[in-house]
Amino acid sequence: MEVNDRISGSTVLVTGASGFIGAHLCRRLLNCGAKVNAVSRTMQRSDIEQLRWWRADLRDISAVRQIVRTVEPQIVFHLASYVVGARELNAVLPTFYDNLASTVHLLTAAAESRCERIVLANSQEEPQNVDDTAFPRSPYAAAKWACSIYGRMFYQLFQAAVVMPRIFMTYGPDQKDVQKLVPFVVRHLLEGRAPKLGSGRRQADWIYIDDVVEGLLRAGVIPGIEGCTFDLGSGSLVSVREIVEQIVKSVGSSIEPEFNALPDRPFEQERPADTSFLSDRLGYRPSTSLKLGLEATVTWYRQQLSSAVDRVATC
Repeated sequence: MEVNDRISGSTVLVTGASGFIGAHLCRRLLNCGAKVNAVSRTMQRSDIEQLRWWRADLRDISAVRQIVRTVEPQIVFHLASYVVGARELNAVLPTFYDNLASTVHLLTAAAESRCERIVLANSQEEPQNVDDTAFPRSPYAAAKWACSIYGRMFYQLFQAAVVMPRIFMTYGPDQKDVQKLVPFVVRHLLEGRAPKLGSGRRQADWIYIDDVVEGLLRAGVIPGIEGCTFDLGSGSLVSVREIVEQIVKSVGSSIEPEFNALPDRPFEQERPADTSFLSDRLGYRPSTSLKLGLEATVTWYRQQLSSAVDRVATC
């Protein structure tokens, strides 16, 4: 049975639905024929019959329970997260409450309702080789690592059908956080400004948004993978400098990005995704090349900038 057929008619709950990955996932779910219940902290509206928005703070366990009990979802995609790479002390509490506490609340409510599948969006930032020297490299990584541990506990102790994809560096159209590398560089170049960057030496595994959504969908419906954690990435490492150079080429800009204008963050994770689970258990491999993905992203931002200029011109 195709993934779309498995999703069609299902009642689905998506947290973080107004975010970058969440918005793309909701659109794909609707195209598959799912009944989508989307959760956001801010009020959202939709005229689409199969899409219902819920406003809630997932740090409030009573609010989480009320939504889950009302919706009775068959599949939950938990994407809500406070995504920040900061190493400062003031990032500890926000990442604890917004990432870990909210995840435990959702796992509890979903386990109580005996949800058929819970997909927890985890992170590439989690430590992999765990020994006495392993440590999470940021408060965000610590919270996500703890989320994985709670997910495994809920699977083993309470038979919650948890699946935990570790999502790598996702990019694509309509990325909400414009301080992320790809939208940051694209917007600067399109606006005729030189982006200020670090050394560009860091290597990361970059994956296009459509490939991430495909992996999430399969994690939500493929049978026999409950309790599994797996990498959701391309399987290749590309440096920040190479990414920026490809963006410059796609934009067709003569502007020189300013490398070494900012300090590099310490303890950056550098590893490619292990894609064996994707191919062996989920039956797919990410298919969007970096070149095509960046070109599609640049095209989207160029169209947005052009539309904004047109709106200003008609005012």
